[in-house]
Amino acid sequence: MAEKYYITTPIYYPSGNWHIGHCYTTVICDALARFHKLKGEEVFFLTGTDEHGQKVEKEAKKRGVTPMQFVDPLVSGLKDVWRLLDIRYDRFIRTTDEDHVRCVQKIYEKLYESGDIYKSEYTGHYCTPCEAFWTESQLKDGKCPDCGREVTLQREESYFFRLSKYAPRILKLYEDDPEFLQPKSRVNEMVNNFLKAGLTDLCVSRTTVKWGVPLPFDEKHCSYVWIDALANYISALGYLSDDDALMRKFWPADLHMVGKEIVRFHAIVWPALLMALGLPLPKRVYGHGWLLIGGDKLSKSKQDAVKEELTDPYELVKRYGQDAIRYFLLREIPFGSDGEYTNERLLGRINADLANDLGNLVSRTQAMIEQNFDGKIPPRGEKEGPDEELISLAEGLFERVNADMDALNAPDALADIFAVVDRANKYIDETAPWILAKDPAKKARLGAVLYNLAETVRMCAIVLQPFLPHAAGEILASFSAEGSFGALRFGILQEGTPVVRLKPLFPRIDVKKELAEVAKLVSERRAASEKASHPEPQKAAEITIDDFSKIELRIGEVIACERVEKSDKLLHETVRVGDEVRSVVSGIAQYYTPEEMVGKRVVLVANLKPVKLRGVLSEGMILCAEDENGLSVISPEKLISSGAKVR
Repeated sequence: MAEKYYITTPIYYPSGNWHIGHCYTTVICDALARFHKLKGEEVFFLTGTDEHGQKVEKEAKKRGVTPMQFVDPLVSGLKDVWRLLDIRYDRFIRTTDEDHVRCVQKIYEKLYESGDIYKSEYTGHYCTPCEAFWTESQLKDGKCPDCGREVTLQREESYFFRLSKYAPRILKLYEDDPEFLQPKSRVNEMVNNFLKAGLTDLCVSRTTVKWGVPLPFDEKHCSYVWIDALANYISALGYLSDDDALMRKFWPADLHMVGKEIVRFHAIVWPALLMALGLPLPKRVYGHGWLLIGGDKLSKSKQDAVKEELTDPYELVKRYGQDAIRYFLLREIPFGSDGEYTNERLLGRINADLANDLGNLVSRTQAMIEQNFDGKIPPRGEKEGPDEELISLAEGLFERVNADMDALNAPDALADIFAVVDRANKYIDETAPWILAKDPAKKARLGAVLYNLAETVRMCAIVLQPFLPHAAGEILASFSAEGSFGALRFGILQEGTPVVRLKPLFPRIDVKKELAEVAKLVSERRAASEKASHPEPQKAAEITIDDFSKIELRIGEVIACERVEKSDKLLHETVRVGDEVRSVVSGIAQYYTPEEMVGKRVVLVANLKPVKLRGVLSEGMILCAEDENGLSVISPEKLISSGAKVR
């Protein structure tokens, strides 16, 4: 029976302001999931979005939309980012999913019936951005110890989870299972900052927030977002549902990968909840460091720092490719510690490792096979000189990388792979195949050298697949080679196999020129952002009645509506205008769902010149009004027939 591997990222608050820092955890987990799949294990990789709570409720109200209308396009945007980076998850869970909501309610019911949840009154400090409660002693200079922002003193009737009851068991967990929480520094933080000071019972319901999961035994209360969020790890597997096959197969989780700022929820609150539910604990929680810029964490709340570097994943992938961005995140940041991001460091990694080392090795190997053996794998030949060292290093590669990945150390795994790449480049210099090619008597030796290089490239490409899926796949295809870890044996390539010479996988970048272009781009974006934030009031140009008479306004009825593919802003409406039917594209997807638009009577500019938007024909414009509270489609006050003229 195949081994099982269950890995999770934390679920993300759908901010919509995605940057490279958001990608770090998910890229790590994707690489780990791919690695275990290549080992032949049955893998379940879970990620998703955390959509309930006060933050979402406030933002939606500010925009004049429902919470679901607010989060839907943001969730779509996050999925686009994951597609951009070729993230291959097995499920993307939303805390608004019906099966998740039912599971959360059953968890509350179970804890309430067992006495682990009780009603009382909460008085304390709450940080809305972090969705976290803090005691007076935990505040830092009177502010949230995690994000440094203001907290509010709140008093309300609440239900509490008996977290204090489980403190001794959590301490014993750390002592008995040193692998549970890593790195070791996180254990010290939990013990010294929380457990030694004594755990207080946790407030797990709100009456002042309505956007959440209603408690089944008291519907004026809704769930605390962190209980809701943590439950996703088991709700996604069908816990307490009619079909819990995935739960029986994959639980306990092998790894919860989280940022260090949320370790306390995963290493204290989550184990306590699982203990109360009588469930096994996850095998490992890993609290990684942050991606820093200018010595500070990349975050929405610190935009001034973010503006100094290009951090938009869409622009970064467009300029450098998805593999280059994945490689930087996996290679540059010391695992478990904070890492520094700059555009210069990114370009340095691309040039040094990907262009000069890997790209150059592949290019030189394939070019020499093409020039000297008609683009076909030469005979293996006898070992000579430095052959043994290169072959031995390549044959031991999987064992070293496997140990690194078991230790959750992707940077060391990549360092081990590129040590073989470096040795292969050095091997070219030592064997000087360009000199061997000049002497017909040394044709067999030339063939042996190029065979050894081709095999080394093939084996490196196999192990690189979890990290650089696109480039590794291209390399393997060019050698007509399979990608399974079972093929990690030297000597698999067969004489005469055609080799397709690849274009440069990672073209070398002129760093000085590129940094200048990036600086210009960032400056232009900053100026545009500031201008958009402080628009100059403009008076509309005056028109005459003759000008106005040129505009034909008609009442239309939306009879069908759908999202425009690959856009989080556009809706495609089918609008009946009298006896005709129009196709209309509107930029209102952040304010209305397709279901909400169907049946609406709208005011349509009916004589607007047709255009195509994202490949979809638009034969008019639906009129809307917008202010600081959001956007609203203009509709007639009374029911009026479709096609009626607006005067």
